[in-house]
Amino acid sequence: MSEKLDGIRGFWNGQELLTRGGKKLNPPKWFIQNYPPFAIDGELWTKRGDFENISSIVRSTKSKERWKNITHYVFEVPNQTGGLLERLSTLKTYLDKNPIPHLQILKQTTVKSKQHLQDFLQQVVGGKGEGIVVRNPDTLYETGRLSSALKVKKYFDTECSVLEILPGKGKYLGKMGSVLCQTEGGKQLKIGSGFKDKDRNNPPAIGSKITFKYYGFTKKGKYKYPVYLRARNN
Repeated sequence: MSEKLDGIRGFWNGQELLTRGGKKLNPPKWFIQNYPPFAIDGELWTKRGDFENISSIVRSTKSKERWKNITHYVFEVPNQTGGLLERLSTLKTYLDKNPIPHLQILKQTTVKSKQHLQDFLQQVVGGKGEGIVVRNPDTLYETGRLSSALKVKKYFDTECSVLEILPGKGKYLGKMGSVLCQTEGGKQLKIGSGFKDKDRNNPPAIGSKITFKYYGFTKKGKYKYPVYLRARNN
C-alpha cells in the first residue's frame, strides 16, 4: 500500500514527460536531465492539498523556477519483468548510480492486516491526504484500468464531462450556480457544491472534464452528495 498523491500524472516514456492523457509536458531541461532511458510512471507532487498550485506550475510555460518545488514520485516502472517491487528495483538500481533528488520512488508498505491498512488510511486522511492505493505486488505489469490495484478513500470520486452551466440564485445570482455533467457511463447529474468563488466566476468550459467526489449511490442509483473537486484537463 502507498499514499494516493493528488498531483499531476507524470509518465516518462524514456524521452518525454507526458500527462496521463498523453499530452506532452514542458519541464525545464534540468528537471529531466539524467532521467532513465526506460519508462517510469508516477505523480508530480508538492504536498497534500496543493493540487491547484501543482497544476499551475506544470501547465505554465513561465514557471520554470517553480519546478524546483515539484517531486516526481514513481509508483510504476512499465515494461519491466517481475512483480511490482521487482519492477521498482530496476529504477532503484538506476538511481543508486544516477541520483536525481526530485525523482523518488513512492514508498510501498506491506499490508500486515486489515487493521494495519485502516490505521494507515486514517493516518493519511487525518493529515489531509486523499487516500491510499493497495496493489497486488505479485502481478505482472498491466496497462489500462488495473484489477490488481484498489484505491481506498473515505469517499469515491470519478469524472464527468460538463454539458451545461446552470445560473445561480440568491448569493450566487449572476454567477454559476451548478453544472450539468455526464459520466463516461452515461449518467447525468448536477453538481452545485464544492466550487469556490473563482470557479463560479470562471466556470469550467463546456465539454471539459471535472472530478467530483460522492458517497455511494441512492436506491435509485444516483450519486449521493456529489461535490466538485477539481478540473481535469490532462
